[in-house]
Amino acid sequence: RTLMNPQLAAVFYLLAACLFIVGLKRLGGPHTARSGNQLSTLGMLIAVIVTLAESGAVSWWALSAGLTVGAGAGAVLARRVAMTGMPQLVAAFNGFGGGASALVATAEFLENSPLSAETGVTVAFSVVIGVATFTGSFIAFGKLAGLVTGRPLLLRGQVAGEIVLGAGLVAAAAWAVAGGGAAALWATVGLAGLLGVSRTLPIGGADMPVIVAFLNSLSGLAAAAAGFVIDSVALIIAGALVGASGLVLTNIMSRAMNRSLGNVLFGTFGSEGGQPAAAGGQPVRRAGIEDTAITLAYARSVILVPGYGLAVAQAQHAVRELADRLRERGVRVRYAIHPVAGRMPGHMNVLLAEADVPYEALLDLDEINPDFSATDVALVVGANDVVNPSARDDPGSPIFGMPILEVDRAAAAIVIKRSLSPGFAGIDNPLFYRDSTLMLFADAKAGLEELAAAVREA
Repeated sequence: RTLMNPQLAAVFYLLAACLFIVGLKRLGGPHTARSGNQLSTLGMLIAVIVTLAESGAVSWWALSAGLTVGAGAGAVLARRVAMTGMPQLVAAFNGFGGGASALVATAEFLENSPLSAETGVTVAFSVVIGVATFTGSFIAFGKLAGLVTGRPLLLRGQVAGEIVLGAGLVAAAAWAVAGGGAAALWATVGLAGLLGVSRTLPIGGADMPVIVAFLNSLSGLAAAAAGFVIDSVALIIAGALVGASGLVLTNIMSRAMNRSLGNVLFGTFGSEGGQPAAAGGQPVRRAGIEDTAITLAYARSVILVPGYGLAVAQAQHAVRELADRLRERGVRVRYAIHPVAGRMPGHMNVLLAEADVPYEALLDLDEINPDFSATDVALVVGANDVVNPSARDDPGSPIFGMPILEVDRAAAAIVIKRSLSPGFAGIDNPLFYRDSTLMLFADAKAGLEELAAAVREA
């Protein structure tokens, strides 16, 4: 028995759609992003409640219990997951979104089979995209969490095997659409799951920001397809918005790495665990806390370049404290943010916002690069590939052509790292061996805290 009048449900669906659109619009700016997220969440809450109430699938008691459990789980995750774990959490959300869409389509198929050709094709599309997104997202989760190696894993004969796997998946989906029944559906599910795994394993750690954005888009497309299957306008709108925005973000991230999406998906670039290129035993100029603090304290301008090492060390508050101490001495301080710094789009922006760093101080690559040549000191904290001059100067480098933050053009560069280990791309960084570069080997948080104290006393 339905718990809500259909006309009233239509009004609520319209309200939910408006909240989705306005929320997405507000996500486009840092000052409005928080309210945009809240509006979009409210829209989805309304859509879920109305859908379940209109269908009469559950009682109000069951609906309340589900909302309580879900809200409780969300609250725990929001409080306990650190910013370093946020990329993994986003990957998991993408996977659950794809899996939920696949479950909706599967239920429709099993309950109403045989389906019309139009509905069958939509069901097959939702199942294939949803299941592949689910398994691919959890492989990405494993890579980001260190549970699966970040190196590209390309097995012998994998290309030929994936061609056969893809052909089998198309055949199974066509069989399901043609009335093959449950056997055809489960074959489609199994092959789609294998394809998600086999296509994500060969992608290296350096490409994870692009893959996270792409999987987000796929989860939206799967949701839109599921909306067509069950005739849910709200789900169609929400899925289309997520799918479109995810594709836009994927394109932005691909351009930031100067690579095409096809190259990311079907290449084997990027490795967390790779070995650095031979550096010929080149020496580096080591610096201590006192030397580094004096260099920073007496500079006129400093550009801070945060990387994933800063996130791992949870050093966002420490870097803000150092910036505050420098400003007290009259030093001009800004932050240079590379689009793929970290492991997901916007990672550094959110991390620094958590430490109350002013949005106006966060400058993207195009804004800040012209200023490096007029800057006294560029302080790099845990970044590697995004400041590697090989991307600009060495045509033989795997990252050649990728836009970088041109730290090497500053009068002096100071790099805080634990060691000379390579970044995600697994290649050495010539910046570390330049005469104008000082290497401060330390944990990012501890090193920044000591620097802030030393700058105060300088």
